[in-house]
Amino acid sequence: MYRLILLSRRIDDKEIQLKRQNKIFFQISGAGHEGVLVAAGKALRPSYDWFYPYYRDRALCLTVGMTPTEMLLSAVGAADDPNSGGRQMPSHWGHKELNIVSQSSPTGTQFLQAVGCAEAWLRYSRIDGLKDKPIHGDEIVYCSAGDGTTSEGEWWEAMNSASNLKLPVLFLVEDNKYAISVPIEVQTAGGSVSKLVANFPNLLIEEVDGCDPIASYAALTRAAEWCRQRKGPALVHAHVIRPYSHSLSDDEILYRPPREREEDSKRDPVTAFPKRLIDEGVATEAEIEAIKAQVEEDVQVATEMALASPQPKPETALQWVYSPDVDPTSEQFDTEDDPHFTGEPTTMVDLLNGCMKDEMIRDPRILVFGQDVADVSREQYLKEVKGKGGVFKVTWGLQRQFGSDRVYNSPLAEANIIGRAVGLATRGLKPVVEIQFFDYIWPAYHQLRNELATMRWRSNNAFSAPVVVRVTYGGYLKGGSVYHSQTGAVVFTSVPGLRVICPSTALDANGLLRTAIRSDDPVIFLEHKHLYRQTYNKAPNPGPNFMIPFGKAKVVREGTALTVVTYGAVVQRTLVAAKELDEQGGVSVEVIDLRSLSPVDWETIEASIRKTNKVIVAYEDALSWGYGAEIAAGIADRCFPWLDAPVKRVASTDTFVGYAPDLEEFILPQVEDLAQAMRELHAF
Repeated sequence: MYRLILLSRRIDDKEIQLKRQNKIFFQISGAGHEGVLVAAGKALRPSYDWFYPYYRDRALCLTVGMTPTEMLLSAVGAADDPNSGGRQMPSHWGHKELNIVSQSSPTGTQFLQAVGCAEAWLRYSRIDGLKDKPIHGDEIVYCSAGDGTTSEGEWWEAMNSASNLKLPVLFLVEDNKYAISVPIEVQTAGGSVSKLVANFPNLLIEEVDGCDPIASYAALTRAAEWCRQRKGPALVHAHVIRPYSHSLSDDEILYRPPREREEDSKRDPVTAFPKRLIDEGVATEAEIEAIKAQVEEDVQVATEMALASPQPKPETALQWVYSPDVDPTSEQFDTEDDPHFTGEPTTMVDLLNGCMKDEMIRDPRILVFGQDVADVSREQYLKEVKGKGGVFKVTWGLQRQFGSDRVYNSPLAEANIIGRAVGLATRGLKPVVEIQFFDYIWPAYHQLRNELATMRWRSNNAFSAPVVVRVTYGGYLKGGSVYHSQTGAVVFTSVPGLRVICPSTALDANGLLRTAIRSDDPVIFLEHKHLYRQTYNKAPNPGPNFMIPFGKAKVVREGTALTVVTYGAVVQRTLVAAKELDEQGGVSVEVIDLRSLSPVDWETIEASIRKTNKVIVAYEDALSWGYGAEIAAGIADRCFPWLDAPVKRVASTDTFVGYAPDLEEFILPQVEDLAQAMRELHAF
């Protein structure tokens, strides 16, 4: 224990030296936290348990098997860095073989992912149809954070779900009394997070001096055993110190007086623990000196190896944005020309539902959850009620057919849904989750942008999270107003790592959702509420193997005079306007339904513009800064030699959507707006 405590501190010291020599570019230390972290590593099982550490957890990672060389490879940004291949800052831990899941910079996002990772044990153990169950039965999930991070809302969401589901998560709060410069009494009501959470059911709480490795080991062993016995989660509240500044970008002298820092130094495990070992006769001074000498040698050798290691080749930056193994744009996902239709034409809702049923039969790893998605949470009512199945009935009947362990309701907490899904997907399950309204997706955006989209790239392809996020969006509702009409696809299409899909017909919805589920990338699947039950976009069921590849647009109307590039609910309005122009003046308009917003089918767009030489981009979002603006810019860049007129846009006003019908109609692009733009462009 002492050797590991000292090794952790000396690696911190070496990194600080290297930073001052401009040989590395960032440093954040685990100094003062080593006692409880070495104890945690000794109480847990590497490559058996799962680990969601945070940036202070150097000593834990050393204890479970990461080497000093591997840590310093991260510090210098080496190609062989097992944490991220030089893609992340140092102390952002990740190690596939040790089950240390890639850590990101945002504080607190790991909580819900750890809950999802632990929930994977629960789902695997209960799903009978799964032959391969990568679980042991008593593995636990370690998740740590500093005291300041418990101010984040996701901490409370994680505690709620872990306690409610009795999940085996061991939470370690390393309380050094400061969140950068903000002290505990400002962060936490009453100054003690363990007292605040004392009433959570099924939660074991241990409070301990985290500078004492022996007491910490005893507390962590009790906590681990509680979790292994599946009694529920555990919280170890460890009181530690922070003898160094928050990071090298911070100077604690500006806000901590000398007397406070001197008081802390008396508890420093690097000095207090070896003195105790000698005083109690466990070690001699000579043995302690020998350990010090060996640690210094180990750190020096690791430093030399790291500094001599090659940097990543620049072009490798383009790798691992998406899956290298499964390409949803490829021909293997294109069965669009061979549908096997059965039954009468039906709605988008029904064909989305039918796709999920087919896929859940095919793949027992698929889980469906979100707010209101189950038929009923109280299973005893299933025989008495028809069932909810989502506010739009897209998931109706799935729980009844596949059981409550595969289809279930979540708390009303969007970050909870996405964060848990990331953890579940990391363990090999396939979450197909629902965010009820696009307008309320924003609490989950942190998880979507900083965690889900980045997982594969930031871990250098060691981890991935192929989650499908279904979300309803859009206006044209009569009464949708500001908070049930939003259409901001661009906030997702602008994120590398996400696939963004937006069908306008029932048939496309079925084929594209099937591709999304079989893909190995995270997918945002946008479903327009207005299109759910329209009669004009109905289709028969195309069969259980009908797929449309991503990045394949559809020419829904052939034309020669001009092109309209559009998607979603604007497609039908464009078709009506195009028909009007043809009937009134013989103007032949070609209409392209993008279907896939990221990736985009530039080949189809370019081919059409080479033929028509004029183009309108029509979209439901606000005119300025929206998704269509990027498409227009791409067209100007790619197709300029063929353009006989400026690229024109038709979109919503630069406002929000109003409640009154006349307001909504004025704000959203209508048939006449599209027809007028077509006339103007044709006349140019």
